[in-house]
Amino acid sequence: MTAETPPRVASPEGFRDRFETLIPTIQREWPAVARQTLEATRGSFDEVVEVIASQSGRTATVVKDQLLELLEVAGDQTSRLADNLAPMEAQLESLLDELNASLRPRIEKPVRERPLMAIGIATGVGVVLGLLLASGRRSA
Repeated sequence: MTAETPPRVASPEGFRDRFETLIPTIQREWPAVARQTLEATRGSFDEVVEVIASQSGRTATVVKDQLLELLEVAGDQTSRLADNLAPMEAQLESLLDELNASLRPRIEKPVRERPLMAIGIATGVGVVLGLLLASGRRSA
């Protein structure tokens, strides 16, 4: 790598993993390329470059650079999304812990006091659900 060439964050190795999510973006960038043609490449970076270059009239080098840029942008967006979701995940986990601590004893107590009734209710619910699902299959 020369001093003028900045190091790449995105690499073709990660392309195949993100290929399915990149297809809509690729199609917006190169609308002449059909989705089926892209899917036929099975996410091979080099094959996608060849397909786009042949159908868009751009050189393979230009297409490679643009695809790597799209991959990098998608990675940045994913990182931002993950950063935004982290606090919500922690909040949800806290709420679930609270719910478990408060609701579990209220559910366990009647089951421990009357286990046969709990088994009977669970069996009844299972039979009703089974009948509903079986009748739904027959009508479909």
